[in-house]
Amino acid sequence: MKNKFTILGCGSSLGSPWITNFSGKLKRDTKNLRTRCCAHIQKGNLSILIDTSPDIKDQFLKNKINSLDAIIYTHEHADQTSGIFEMRPFFWKNKKKIPIYGSFRTIRELKQKYTFCFLKRHGYEPIMKAKTIKKRFFIRKDNSFLNIDPFEVQHGMIKATGYVFDKIAYISDCNGISNRFLNKLKGLNYLIIDCLRKKKHPSHFNFDEAMRLIQEVSPKKSILTNLHTELDYFKLKKNLPKNIVPAFDGLSFNF
Repeated sequence: MKNKFTILGCGSSLGSPWITNFSGKLKRDTKNLRTRCCAHIQKGNLSILIDTSPDIKDQFLKNKINSLDAIIYTHEHADQTSGIFEMRPFFWKNKKKIPIYGSFRTIRELKQKYTFCFLKRHGYEPIMKAKTIKKRFFIRKDNSFLNIDPFEVQHGMIKATGYVFDKIAYISDCNGISNRFLNKLKGLNYLIIDCLRKKKHPSHFNFDEAMRLIQEVSPKKSILTNLHTELDYFKLKKNLPKNIVPAFDGLSFNF
């Protein structure tokens, strides 16, 4: 089985269009139909999900993902976590709790908000086993394994987590990265980076800030994600260099 990374969703917290059918400046095209941010890693027969967006069921079905071995979380905000209950069928299928990984803060918040996933309630069994991460860790299934290097990023008033694995970095929600972590982003084949809008934002990189980071760490290829309704796929692609592309739902590459 090929190693494959898939962007399941690349939209900002409300996706596009919004529930009111507002699409802002976006051309009406499938490339601009954006669900909330999350991603999938297939490493051999190991299936790992990054975040559980509110759109996760449709994202799995659309991309024909039918297995799940673990989930890693970037942070606790609703647009990254509120699809957590959709994971229950994988608990039944695997006949064991789903391991999830995240920072101390993220795991604490998940346990508080979604207690029923971790403790027996009203006759329902807990479906998840939480593991707090502070440093490099690996996830293994049979002969397939993935080494993952987490690092802290600023996301407004909280700290979120970025991840590096197999020369790929995923940073979906971020407005600042400490200099001490920038070395982790050197020599990458792919950088998937937050790029919310043109104007400055208090908790996300804007376009100029994302471009500055890309220039500083010089990955072979960069993919812009967490795109708001003012950033049109076609306009971005037309004006960006070939090694920088806007994400779209379902974008994938082999590694």
